[in-house]
Amino acid sequence: MSIDMTMMYAFHAALRRELDRVARLTETPDGLLKATVTWELFTTYLHIHHTSEDDALWPALRKVVPETDLALLDAMEAEHSVIDPALAAVESSGPGDLAENVAVLRDRLTAHLRHEEHETLPLIAATLPEEEWARFGALHRRRVGDDTARYLPWLLDSAADDLADRVLNSLPGPIRTAYRDDWLPGYRTMRVTSGPGDTSTGS
Repeated sequence: MSIDMTMMYAFHAALRRELDRVARLTETPDGLLKATVTWELFTTYLHIHHTSEDDALWPALRKVVPETDLALLDAMEAEHSVIDPALAAVESSGPGDLAENVAVLRDRLTAHLRHEEHETLPLIAATLPEEEWARFGALHRRRVGDDTARYLPWLLDSAADDLADRVLNSLPGPIRTAYRDDWLPGYRTMRVTSGPGDTSTGS
């Protein structure tokens, strides 16, 4: 049985989507970006994802990969370390440098996602025991916790139909029902009412 990375690719797709939204919000009056649901959810879930990788995924990989691949894990951790300052720069931006700082964040995070997908995910598939992948996923879910009602619709917002189907089909029936009947409608309402430029129809 191979490791199922559907959730990882779905999360990366969500980050790329949100980076596009964040970039568009730099065209609104100063201060709006940081007050939007878009920025709140993006930064919250990115933090959960990266700290879960740092705490569970990279240490587990270090125990099983060949020594020649340790430099790749060093690079993953180094890339995480430059994304946090980029987020902080956006948070502290004024009207004169907001767009520039968002562009830096976008470049750094996009490059990291591409590097992870091209090199690290194949390494995970080839070397990481399934129980360690499951442990990483469990930690990620635990840290999302009670926010799952926002997280799942956020994750699947504008996702391709086949990807959304794979994610939903991997979940228990009661979760799928809650997503369809309660969480997705609530998410759509939240997006529509959250402010100018911060809207979405969801998936």
